[in-house]
Amino acid sequence: MLVYGRNVAKDLLKKNKNIRKVIIQDTFDDKEIKELLENGNFNIEKKTKREIDNLCSGVHQGIILDIPDYQYSELDDLLNEEIIVILDHLEDPHNLGAIIRTVEASGIDGIIIPKNRTVSVNETVMKTSVGALFNVRICQVTNLNQTIKTLKKNDFWIIGTDMDGEDFQSVEYPEKSVLIIGSEGFGISRLVKESCDYVVSIPMNGKINSLNASVACGIMIYELIRKK
Repeated sequence: MLVYGRNVAKDLLKKNKNIRKVIIQDTFDDKEIKELLENGNFNIEKKTKREIDNLCSGVHQGIILDIPDYQYSELDDLLNEEIIVILDHLEDPHNLGAIIRTVEASGIDGIIIPKNRTVSVNETVMKTSVGALFNVRICQVTNLNQTIKTLKKNDFWIIGTDMDGEDFQSVEYPEKSVLIIGSEGFGISRLVKESCDYVVSIPMNGKINSLNASVACGIMIYELIRKK
């Protein structure tokens, strides 16, 4: 997987985390990164800006790292957590990256995503998460409803988010909670919603009727933590 951007590069170079190759622009001038490259045993390749532009579609800032693909966790790895986030067929990699960053910053360690019809961990997710991805465990599952049943058997309570739910601040959240955030266009699916123990909403006082998925997730995460 090719990841790019100076902030991500600095984080990975400091950790020296399985970097197969470093591609930098021939006019690259970031002193901190150049020092990290000089002090580490990295395979470095210099290219022109045009050549680097052809390697990725985003803003690379003159540096690309070739690293192994992200390794997903198993569901069993998350069962001892107190809060887990499920993303019900999220599609935007920027939203996933932003949620990963919020999850990591809040001290939560687990995210569950479906394998099909959803965004997976890619270069854009990596860049948007600004390196937080490597401090969060993400599990891919085949069937969300079956996964929810397993979580319930392990004493988790399921909290869905929907416009028709009760006020999110009025609920006393259980010690072990699973927060479900729906897709950008359709929210949480019907079967998933029916599996929820609570369905909550964030009141909207403006003219729009919904929040960006990553913003809603951030508000809900910190409310869960506050109540605990």
